[in-house]
Amino acid sequence: MKKGIHPDLRQVVFMDISTGFKFLSASTKYSNETIEWEDGNTYPLLKSEISSASHPFYTGKRTILDAGGQVERFKKKYNL
Repeated sequence: MKKGIHPDLRQVVFMDISTGFKFLSASTKYSNETIEWEDGNTYPLLKSEISSASHPFYTGKRTILDAGGQVERFKKKYNL
C-alpha cells in the first residue's frame, strides 16, 4: 500500500451501549473517548448500538412475525 493515502489502522475498543459488552479490535475510525483495557493500555472507545451480545440472532430472543399474515397480504396485493 502507498504511504500517506490510507487512514491509520489502530487498536480500538468497541462497546455495546445496550449491554456493556466490550471487545478489542482494529479500526480506522477515530474517537475522542478512551478507555483502559484489561491489558492496562488505553485505547480509543467506539460505542455501538448492537453487537453479538444484544442482537436477537445471537441471543436467541427472536420475535416471531406474523408470517402467515404477510404472505396473505402479498397474495392479495398481487392477485395470486
